[in-house]
Amino acid sequence: MEDILEVLKGRRSVRRYKSDPVPEELLGKIVEAGLYAPTGMNRQETIILKITRPEVVRQLGLANGRLMGKENTDAFYGAPAVLCVLSKRDIPTAIFDGCSVLSNMMNEAASLGLGSCWIHRGKEQFETEEGKKILAQAGIDSSRYVGIDSLVVGYPDGVTAPASPRKEGRAYSIS
Repeated sequence: MEDILEVLKGRRSVRRYKSDPVPEELLGKIVEAGLYAPTGMNRQETIILKITRPEVVRQLGLANGRLMGKENTDAFYGAPAVLCVLSKRDIPTAIFDGCSVLSNMMNEAASLGLGSCWIHRGKEQFETEEGKKILAQAGIDSSRYVGIDSLVVGYPDGVTAPASPRKEGRAYSIS
């Protein structure tokens, strides 16, 4: 078993992916890691929408790119899979819970030798008509759930850069 600190030190955001699909077994492990993320008062109200159908991944990636102000840009970097994290709208810790889920999934992907990248504009992408239709296809009621953010996953296309040195003076203590 790999030491978690080594996984954390080695994980990097990947912005170029091979088109090879990620095996369902590996995606299942990543989703499971997300489901075990800590949530406020252990409510477990976050949900994960896994999308691997290429045309839907591209559709949502282009919609996210438009929200970024870049027409015809795939904000998902060509990744073959996207894991969208949503939460019930009325949960006060929804954003924090969703971030915890995303973090767990990124680290599990890294431990499995996969690349990932946290993609913002999750809330906005599911407020578009396209986003609402995608949620409806999955049986998710867009009036009850709010998008938090998404994680793209796949095999990196190229070498992943090493971590940059950590800035000094960021850890404090009282003894």
